[in-house]
Amino acid sequence: MDVLERYEPLVGDFAAFLAACERPLPSVVRVNTLRTTVERARAALAEAGLEPEPVGWHPGLFRLSGQPGANWPYAHGWLHGQEEVSAVPARVLDPRPGDVVWDATAAPGSKTTQLAALMEDSGRVVATDNNIGRVSALRSNTERLGVTNTAVTTEDARNHSLKPFAHDAYDRALVDAPCSCEGTVRKNPDTLEEWTMEHVEGVAAVQKGVLRRAVQATREGGVVVYSTCTFAPEENEAVVDYVLGEEDCRPLEMDLPLEHASGVTEWQGETYDDRLTRAARIYPHHNDTGGFFCAKLEVTG
Repeated sequence: MDVLERYEPLVGDFAAFLAACERPLPSVVRVNTLRTTVERARAALAEAGLEPEPVGWHPGLFRLSGQPGANWPYAHGWLHGQEEVSAVPARVLDPRPGDVVWDATAAPGSKTTQLAALMEDSGRVVATDNNIGRVSALRSNTERLGVTNTAVTTEDARNHSLKPFAHDAYDRALVDAPCSCEGTVRKNPDTLEEWTMEHVEGVAAVQKGVLRRAVQATREGGVVVYSTCTFAPEENEAVVDYVLGEEDCRPLEMDLPLEHASGVTEWQGETYDDRLTRAARIYPHHNDTGGFFCAKLEVTG
């Protein structure tokens, strides 16, 4: 837990934070509303003896007493195993039916398929990833869940091209960036053993490039959501602060229906834009979930 000690100045109840990080993560499924309704899925899970427990802030999420992928509703595409807190970014982006949306770092597709469901499988989602193996999982998940409005591209999101498409800008974009994954420690205990500051600095450079491209590719007045599953300000507020200085965009307030802390504006001698208090830090002890960071930007030029 030495890595987590660096965040003691940021976390209000640090003992509760550490205790939560040492507990296993609850199993959660998201109901795929392209295949069924929440009530039908809930009844099927109860019939299978999985004791579905509704998640208070999201009507389509259930905590389960068993494995999320070992039941017939999952096999029929009614459900998708998705960590509770990872359902936050798509809800914050709030895509509408008919929108044109870019999921810049999409594989293995949990958020891509959630976006498609929120859009009622209309409009267009462009799902991009540069990892061929993970793109295979992305394609498999879109097919299993009955998604038809999604085009998959294999490329570095920092160099994303709009030329293959009929649109010249996106209405909304999601950057759920690759990161040091500290917030996944409850399901991947080895994550912290591989942590180095060199990796944090390297992945932050990639994050800045992807977020810049997302702002550039989104129309004026459009929305970009940036998220990670890490606690490091170097990968969160520092990345957004950098892009605020380079591109025409501004942070927006978020109406998050689950407990969280505000983004930070100071960290280890560095200062960030005061408006980054509008970002959200979700710590594991807040809602018994993994850790997450989320910021919402409006493109202004």
